[in-house]
Amino acid sequence: MSTDKKPVVCVFCGASSGMSPSHMAAARSLAQVFHKNSISLVYGGGTVGLMGELARTLVSLSGPQAVHGVIPEALVRYEQGYDSAKDPTSEAKRLMDEKIFGRTTVVKDMHTRKQAMAQEVMNGGPGSGFVALSGGYGTLEELMEVVTWNQLGIHGKGVVVFNVEGYWDGLIHWVKTAVTHGFITPPNAGILVEALSAEEVVQCLTEYRKSEGRLNLDWNEK
Repeated sequence: MSTDKKPVVCVFCGASSGMSPSHMAAARSLAQVFHKNSISLVYGGGTVGLMGELARTLVSLSGPQAVHGVIPEALVRYEQGYDSAKDPTSEAKRLMDEKIFGRTTVVKDMHTRKQAMAQEVMNGGPGSGFVALSGGYGTLEELMEVVTWNQLGIHGKGVVVFNVEGYWDGLIHWVKTAVTHGFITPPNAGILVEALSAEEVVQCLTEYRKSEGRLNLDWNEK
């Protein structure tokens, strides 16, 4: 019997739907491609916006076991229908129905959330990695952290931006500018990869190669 691990992809994305319907369509298409390629999803645990659409679509196709949401206790209170008189963990179970959104874990803070999501990716099989759909400050912060972790040698997984309607053009231009000005080395510009379709996202993760400019640091040293 095969013991090969399945790929796990962490997706960072907004809790809003965006002005253009293309953003929600991209979330659905990504879920469909994940299903076709037997990819498991770990994400920020929200039930609305791109987060909710991505999780809901993948669960409908692959089942609840394919999705794991990790959400800080404080953010549970912002989910639609939250009852402030009840315990956040029990409310998370009620609002984030496993049959609709997959398994949900409530954690104490943002740092614990990011660490838990990253660990699942690092423990995943070939083709595991990090993907950013459209989103706001939080999405950008989470994306740049895993890019930095890759540069520092903390992980060697792929990092891909799904660039819908040019949403990430500004960031891609900034990376090129940083290379020109000498703040990012040319090899490390390739740590962050652009994809223009859901199929290309998975292809980029599957074919991802570590940058030769990464730092060979030992993060297990005492």
